[in-house]
Amino acid sequence: MSYQNRLKALALGTCLIGGTAFAGASEAQNLRYALGFPPGSDAAKGAEIYADTVNELTNGELNVRVFPLSLLNFAETSGGLRDGIADIGYLLAPYFPSEYPHYNMIAEASMVQTLLDTDSATATMAYVGAMTEYAFTRCPECLEDFKQQNQIFTGSQASSPYILHCADEPVTSLSDIRGKRLRVAGAHWSRWSQHVGASPVTLSANELYESLSQGVVDCVVVSLPELTNLQFIDAVDHITKLVPGGSFAGTAATNFNRDSWQSLSESHREAALRAGAVSTAYIPFTYVRRDAEVLDLARDRGIEVHEPDADLIEATEKFIRQDIETMASHYADNHGVQRGEEILTEFRELLDRWVQLVEGIDNYEALAELYWEEAFSKVDVSSYGMD
Repeated sequence: MSYQNRLKALALGTCLIGGTAFAGASEAQNLRYALGFPPGSDAAKGAEIYADTVNELTNGELNVRVFPLSLLNFAETSGGLRDGIADIGYLLAPYFPSEYPHYNMIAEASMVQTLLDTDSATATMAYVGAMTEYAFTRCPECLEDFKQQNQIFTGSQASSPYILHCADEPVTSLSDIRGKRLRVAGAHWSRWSQHVGASPVTLSANELYESLSQGVVDCVVVSLPELTNLQFIDAVDHITKLVPGGSFAGTAATNFNRDSWQSLSESHREAALRAGAVSTAYIPFTYVRRDAEVLDLARDRGIEVHEPDADLIEATEKFIRQDIETMASHYADNHGVQRGEEILTEFRELLDRWVQLVEGIDNYEALAELYWEEAFSKVDVSSYGMD
């Protein structure tokens, strides 16, 4: 039996509301899912898998229509989801630091992946599991931040490691990077840029090609699969591996508009969560597996691939250790986060547990099942998001 069929069997067997299973409704309810990635990207494929899973689990009673890079772009998603332009949105929370400070603080700790005693694929999958479980079960402040934006959190996603993609000149050393303009996608990478003598520039991921090709920035800090997902490979001449590291972990990939969530039956809310576990697994698993494939494609396109010099690696590791120690006070001073040290300590402990949990996972279906059992199934759908 396929994983989706197992989910369907579980859902039909456990979600009987007032004696009526999923097949009780006579008309399909349509939901709009907006994401800022273009059609054909990994995220768009993941969104379609999510939509198909929702449809299957509800026997067609919920119909999710995916709008890749049409209904809302990345910069519009937070407000558009809040205002009901979309029912579900692919929210990049770090684009909105003031709106989602607690979730973003945990996401910013992602550079500690570099210091974990494991490979980058395991670290990424573990980070997603830990972040999802923590947000659901141990971070009421995270859920309150989403509530204030009229949203319901239903799962995280993360990329493979962020590295340097540069135009014109290679950037492999401290002397190379000083003075360079780097497009960054989070405050932690902005702080890293300043630490190594570069100038951070904040731009939407929808602007990567233009910013590089027109010389607005010298490099962009992003994961390898985005070369093709966001279609800026023709603007890149050099790639430097390993630095700065850390994944983009601030994606709340299937956030619901609160009114839309509350319009669902209890059984349909569980179906959305079960599909969320599938979506949450698909992206990190796909990204870490595609890194080598995209790197080979880059070489075939004439892009030079470099290893960073020792001085840049050492400066980066020094920054990561310092930054994790000061992150809580930074968020307290700038965003009013009251228990930052406690949150980060608890999360680091949970992350260590998840590193062990994901060891040996070799397909996204198994990862989805693990995410469901260890995180999503802990959500009480009868009350979650209903206050």
